[in-house]
Amino acid sequence: MKQFAKNIVALGITSALSLGFLNFSHAATYEVVDKGNAENLEYTYGKKQNNQGVMAVAGTNIYNFPVQYEYLSESDFNGIRNFALQQHDYQFGLEEIEDFDALKAGDPTANDLAWTKLYLQSISTSSQNLNFVYQAVGDTAAMINLGDGSKSTQIRIFDTAFDGSFSAGSVVTRSTIDAIEGITDSNITFGTASAPYLPMPEFTDSAGNIRTHWVREHGQRGFFSPDNGVTIYPVLPIETRYGGGISAVFDMNENGSAVGYSSYKLSEVREEYVLNDDGGCADPNVIDDVPVEVCIQKVQTGMYYIQAFKATLSADNVVETEQLGLLLTPHVDDDRAFTSQALAVNNNGVAVGYAHGWDSNIVTEPVSNERMTGSYAVIFKEDAEGNNVVLDFNQLHYRFNTNSVFAFSRANDINDNGIAVGFTHNPDNFVKKFFYVDTNVPDSEMEMIIPKDFFTTSKSTAFAINTAGIVVGEAEIETHNDSARNPRRTAGFMYDISSDSPVMTDLNTLLTCNSEFNVIKANDINDEGLISATAVVKSDSYDAKGELRLDESGNAVRVDVVRAVLLKPIVDGVIENCDSVEEKVERQGASISSIAILTLFGLLGLRRRVFKR
Repeated sequence: MKQFAKNIVALGITSALSLGFLNFSHAATYEVVDKGNAENLEYTYGKKQNNQGVMAVAGTNIYNFPVQYEYLSESDFNGIRNFALQQHDYQFGLEEIEDFDALKAGDPTANDLAWTKLYLQSISTSSQNLNFVYQAVGDTAAMINLGDGSKSTQIRIFDTAFDGSFSAGSVVTRSTIDAIEGITDSNITFGTASAPYLPMPEFTDSAGNIRTHWVREHGQRGFFSPDNGVTIYPVLPIETRYGGGISAVFDMNENGSAVGYSSYKLSEVREEYVLNDDGGCADPNVIDDVPVEVCIQKVQTGMYYIQAFKATLSADNVVETEQLGLLLTPHVDDDRAFTSQALAVNNNGVAVGYAHGWDSNIVTEPVSNERMTGSYAVIFKEDAEGNNVVLDFNQLHYRFNTNSVFAFSRANDINDNGIAVGFTHNPDNFVKKFFYVDTNVPDSEMEMIIPKDFFTTSKSTAFAINTAGIVVGEAEIETHNDSARNPRRTAGFMYDISSDSPVMTDLNTLLTCNSEFNVIKANDINDEGLISATAVVKSDSYDAKGELRLDESGNAVRVDVVRAVLLKPIVDGVIENCDSVEEKVERQGASISSIAILTLFGLLGLRRRVFKR
């Protein structure tokens, strides 16, 4: 391990111990660099970074959302007004509709623009938009931060103007989900994004009603960019029929190999519906009422079977893909959509992730309805003969009485020394706990180690580990919660597996005593000890048009926001008196809704968890 990293961990342990007693002293070993100073959006979220400190940053709540008012009817405008009337007590900074006539004219106030965007978001998740007759709201952004002193700049992946074209300065649809994941040391950006929803020509149904439907060319699709987003290379899925297929890229090593998942097979049930001329998308009576593209788009969920894959970007920017396999081998008559996903890959080409597994550990000849209710952390590697194999670290399998597959464990990262990290569940109380496992031992000897974290019922997850063996992640720091709407507070943590006496350290105890940042999650750590994290911090509040909100006295309204931050080691650290630390911890209970934070993470996480045919 590099000596500076040893010093950081040692100081961190000292800090944690002093906080546990009388708070006489405190070792500030990290400074916080705000990476969220991006224009035109409110929340940012730190993703992976390279060893030069270039960070991928995700964001949401984009200002000046481009509502297409000409596609809204009189009943829609009335719906927006009623929506605001019913919900304004639950939305910070918003009142009832201020100028209804201006809204209908397409020139709303910031308050009314915010309500229109919220209305579109709510209606798109309801039964009112089954035929995709409303403009879609993606509301996410992919950004790159080039290092100290730079602003996080947005990059466009697949989004276009509303007519499908794009040129510099175009107003894009903002209907895509752009999930940037990271940047390699050779500055190749990677991640996953979707195509924009674009309005089709007006369609007249069998009853004479004229409607505009919104369709997209494809859903999730992995991408590479070797030039900071100027050029985008899509990773085409293996199976693309009936909607373009789906793929995702979650990690990439320095040898040009990326991992994620790809559609590789069609659901027979979905394909039969698409081709059915008696009630399906080939039925003239059906496509008299909706365009065939919309009929197919309506059954996209569950259309594809997905499997972990490796995608390699060659020197001439040609993408080659290879399937990595499943944890189980189903019976020939079993048509369920068993899946696997690779979430990380090291420079030796070994990948980790998760996959569906049988309830029983010992299944040699599965029956056609073999019991399967859980997914498990796995490693994807080559055996002695060069064949791809999928192994589950010898963990016990369980039977879960749930309506969907229970994510029992997941491997989120693996370093070049073969140490994998992620989360599992304590089999005694089923509390989620972070783990690490040495994959260098013989396959039959691999064993998950669940270290001691903050307290017995604290949920914890490890997201990354560097070559020095320092693990970072997220863990609960509160022993109770007031209600289901207010989950326990979390903190980013550090854990050094190479230490003789390893201890989980709250990263907030490694900051200066008066830090304005409350680190709630550590997402990545590079080999230089730089930590990519997400924090809550007080910031000026802006309205839906990006204008500063002022109180009655003319002062800027301050609110808690989620920000991407970089934790940068301080050489030799700074010893401070932290007698008031306990007061600070109480004061930093974020006013931003925990539900809002969870929603942000959900928007930016494309990893599929639902088991579907």
